[in-house]
Amino acid sequence: MASSPTRRRADSSRKPAWLKRSLPAGPAYEAVRRMTRLSGVNTVCREARCPNIWECFGRRTATFLLMGPSCSRHCRFCAVKKGSLQPLDSDEPRRVAETVQRMGLRHAVITSVTRDDLPDGGARHIAETILRIRELLSETTVEILIPDFRGEPEAIQTVVAAKPHVIGHNMETVRRLFPMVRPEGNYDLSLTVLKTIKKEMPGIIAKSGFMLGLGEKKEEVEEMLLDLRHCNCDVVTIGQYLQPDRCNAPVHRFVDPEEFNDWERLASVMGFRNSVCGPLVRSSYRAEEMYENISSIIT
Repeated sequence: MASSPTRRRADSSRKPAWLKRSLPAGPAYEAVRRMTRLSGVNTVCREARCPNIWECFGRRTATFLLMGPSCSRHCRFCAVKKGSLQPLDSDEPRRVAETVQRMGLRHAVITSVTRDDLPDGGARHIAETILRIRELLSETTVEILIPDFRGEPEAIQTVVAAKPHVIGHNMETVRRLFPMVRPEGNYDLSLTVLKTIKKEMPGIIAKSGFMLGLGEKKEEVEEMLLDLRHCNCDVVTIGQYLQPDRCNAPVHRFVDPEEFNDWERLASVMGFRNSVCGPLVRSSYRAEEMYENISSIIT
């Protein structure tokens, strides 16, 4: 395993070669960009400034962002806008489902901002979107990435009852750094969310993800992986943290690709059904391939 991170913060303006990507271009990219804008739907690809947007749009796929584009929380790693919350758009589930249909997606990935201002955190809105997709496209599989809903079991149950094929909830960082990176969240609460998902539907694929480069130590990452396995989490994604703006948490180090390979091997040894680890990996990266690889062995 690669050594623990150094204490000196990395110069985030000087990214190593393995983090450099081409600018988005090409007819497929432009088609998806235009389609999502005309449909009036948000994507985490655009709102969170995902470095893989050119690749995903170029493959005619995207991750949809519900209840946005503004979030009620102030996580220090995230590029999504804060504040200026708007009432939920009751027509959004239909528009997302129809966009999924127009894009011809076989595997639809949906996430959302956190909406602590809503009584159920937006759980019914998320469930309605899942149901709309299933009604319109019975063969399309659905993956949903949910907020913590402040740990409310009924909200989690509402989403599970809509029967998505994959439910994810991201840890984002290790226990020690959690208060700094996700000040309005709670490490143990996030673990409880994952436990509740598997309790409500043991056969569902449960997924989580986190970032490296925030100042975590090797043993802390190992502890978090063990915590996830104790929650019966099936899939883990690990990527490099990249500072979206100066107001966000700084990058402490850029993790060498070989270290990501080490973490992927360890995740396999620990019993995860699948793991995707790499500098540019995000929770929805190559999600369809992941689902196809493990869906047949989840019972």
